Amino acid sequence: MRRVRRARKPGAGYMRSYIELFVLVVFLMAACGASWAASPPSSPPTSPPASAAGPIPATSAVSATNPMEEEYREDEIPDPYGAGAVREEKLVVADPLEPFNRAMHEFNDKLYFWALKPVAQGYKAVVPEPARIGVKNFFSNLGFPARFLSCLLQADFSGAATEAGRFAINTIWGIGGLLDPSSGREIDLQIQDTNLGETLGVYGVGQGFYLVWPVFGPSSPRDTVGLVGERLLDPPTYLSPWYAGTAVGVFEQVNATSLRIGDYESLKNAAIDPYVAFRDAYIQYRLKSVEARKSKRTKSASLEAQSPADGPASPEKEIQ
Repeated sequence: MRRVRRARKPGAGYMRSYIELFVLVVFLMAACGASWAASPPSSPPTSPPASAAGPIPATSAVSATNPMEEEYREDEIPDPYGAGAVREEKLVVADPLEPFNRAMHEFNDKLYFWALKPVAQGYKAVVPEPARIGVKNFFSNLGFPARFLSCLLQADFSGAATEAGRFAINTIWGIGGLLDPSSGREIDLQIQDTNLGETLGVYGVGQGFYLVWPVFGPSSPRDTVGLVGERLLDPPTYLSPWYAGTAVGVFEQVNATSLRIGDYESLKNAAIDPYVAFRDAYIQYRLKSVEARKSKRTKSASLEAQSPADGPASPEKEIQ
């Protein structure tokens, strides 16, 4: 008798790949924690090669063998002459998978120069800039679910209300999101630049070690978990067949690259070791992003805790 093969459900392979990626991230986090517990740091981190890249601090330090438990620390160096103390902030980067990460960095570099950049340049020559900006606005409007949920999880209810207002205005009066009238002076509803990775950081989840994924680029275990969640909230993910969503994602990336050709080259050419420059820049950027969201959450909580007996805040207090 002939065996009848069951038809695969559309999108099943796509969802399975996300599940496998999530399992891999959990395994890497467990391995990193076990290695840190087995071998505590025994030597101070060494400084990376100097880099001319702008966002990388001159005092950053790199530890290629010891995973970090804290994203940064402040060391106090006493003044021997009694003039006080000098506070120096050192950024510790854990990179236990450096050989793998460097290989993925080289792969992404070649992918950019051999495929993405040429296609983006051809696309830029054909499509005028106003149309490409409209496409960027459209995909930004589609990213509303992830930003809205991130604001809610961070207890940033004003940010969530802003995102909801932006989505309604841009969808209705912005021709489905091609225009961005909500950012104008009259309405002034600015996009809430946050994501699920920052949400985990706000609640105390450490960034962990540095990780570079093929195609997706620099990341970490925390940000990878956030990336999986954002993909599940991205509407094109659920297009059928599954490769339709992939095609939409490729088109989005080509359009975005056409608007910023030259940025990647500038950072790469200014660095002695591009891998270290991109690694430090990414860690520094994510650290500052999480700290900014924590600060905003603290300010919102303090305003909500203000008792009615205190009365409305004075203009001087609001300015402060």
